[in-house]
Amino acid sequence: MPKYHNFCQGMQTYEPFDAKNPYLATVATNRQLNQAGNRHLMHLDLDISGSKIRYDSGDHVAVYPINDISVVNRIGQILDADLDAVISLNNLDEESNKKHPFPCPTTYRTALTHYLDITNPPRTNVLFELAQYATDPKDQETLRKMASASIEGKGLYQSWILDARRNILAVLEDMPSLHPTIDHLCELLPRLQARYYSIASSGKLYPTMVSICAVVVDFQTSTGRRFKGVATNWLKNMVVTDNSHKATVPMYVRKSQFRLPYKASNPVVMIGPGTGIAPFMGFLQERGKMKEQGKDVGETILYFGCRHRNEDFLYQQELQEFQKIGVLTQLNVAFSRDQEEKVYVQHLLKKNMEHLWKLIHTDNAHIYICGDARNMARDVQNTFYDIAEEAGGLTHTQAVTYIKKLMTNGRYSQDVWS
Repeated sequence: MPKYHNFCQGMQTYEPFDAKNPYLATVATNRQLNQAGNRHLMHLDLDISGSKIRYDSGDHVAVYPINDISVVNRIGQILDADLDAVISLNNLDEESNKKHPFPCPTTYRTALTHYLDITNPPRTNVLFELAQYATDPKDQETLRKMASASIEGKGLYQSWILDARRNILAVLEDMPSLHPTIDHLCELLPRLQARYYSIASSGKLYPTMVSICAVVVDFQTSTGRRFKGVATNWLKNMVVTDNSHKATVPMYVRKSQFRLPYKASNPVVMIGPGTGIAPFMGFLQERGKMKEQGKDVGETILYFGCRHRNEDFLYQQELQEFQKIGVLTQLNVAFSRDQEEKVYVQHLLKKNMEHLWKLIHTDNAHIYICGDARNMARDVQNTFYDIAEEAGGLTHTQAVTYIKKLMTNGRYSQDVWS
């Protein structure tokens, strides 16, 4: 159970810091990375000095966000609730070993702001429970249908809730006859979860700083509402110092298997379009330090992808500097929308297949992929099958087995999200 609500009340922080006991890190930097375009890509530095938190390149930072205050107020308004009433709710889940669903006593305002997920579309079990509060039989029927296992019900849940990105507030607004008690709603809603980001720095170079690279989730839904990702919008609004008050973020570090090779002389091939570049900034910082120490550092190759060279080429100056000093052996950038036909990282990989095959097959290279799991990671994996077939002369079945073996041996690593 996150204890950061205690931090805010000035209680002592203590080690070790983890999911149950996050560290309150100060925001040291918050800058926009893209020069133009309608998205907001950002870089944040969180100051962890004094926390004794240790991290390695490739680890993840977990952040506990705070919900949008305007959404909290609107829920209170619709339900005609006194958000500042002090409450103590018991856990509905009888199998849970926790007496309360979140730290109690508290207020509805605190629960809806810090503890409950009010941004994501509600699950079917929540809709089923809420149905009893709809005074219009049609609304009641719709809610029960969406919660059912029937094909029609599943289809309705998909289109009306998931595809339309309706959160609990949107459901209440679009069903005026639905008027649940705020107690029951707070008992039903799932907990607000920590959000994980691949750390964009190296603990060997910056032991007192954790960097985050993220894109702000903000788009219009089919209902005409704006869907705003809870954590990225909260982070975006972090002002480093506001009236001498320092912005803070409850966080902890989660270890990962995404690691540079033990031997610095092993070549490294990094593939990270968009914010997938994050862990590779840490990798490059680390390889740079090794080079400085006179170690034999193998080829370090990056495949990065973005929409436009002049818009969202993230960390362009830093990458070019790494290239200039010989840390980054090869920088390959796919600008998907700077020409008529779209160019992605997998197209550039295909172009360099002979060299890549030599690195993998002869030089013991390690491959790293970070970013979108749904399309990019799959397309990149298929491209490596093609490379093994075309440059390595393997059959398709042999190519699949070959890449799977690289995975088993820790030489093909993925840090992907959907």
